[in-house]
Amino acid sequence: MGQHWPEGPNADPDAAGERYRADMQASQEAMRNLFRVEMPVAHVGLAIAAIASVVVGAAWSPRTGAIVAGAFAALFVVALAVALLAGSRGWNAARAAYKFTFGWADWITP
Repeated sequence: MGQHWPEGPNADPDAAGERYRADMQASQEAMRNLFRVEMPVAHVGLAIAAIASVVVGAAWSPRTGAIVAGAFAALFVVALAVALLAGSRGWNAARAAYKFTFGWADWITP
């Protein structure tokens, strides 16, 4: 059974493969740009998380505020473990975990 090519029966499989690789590379670059985070944005995320913990602690109970802060701390520890397992070391691993944990602020700040 032959392959069906969108270009027709005279399609060049090598050219199609090259177009596929180029499209995949462009898609992966777009994903990297989407999730690229700078340190100042992560600092804003940390500040928002701290303020949210205080507000939740004041509105409901200090224990609830501590749970919110603990959830962010746990996420940081998990992200740090993943960064270390992925091969990052020292400050690079901590920086990657910090950006992952608090980089979501880029999506809510102008």
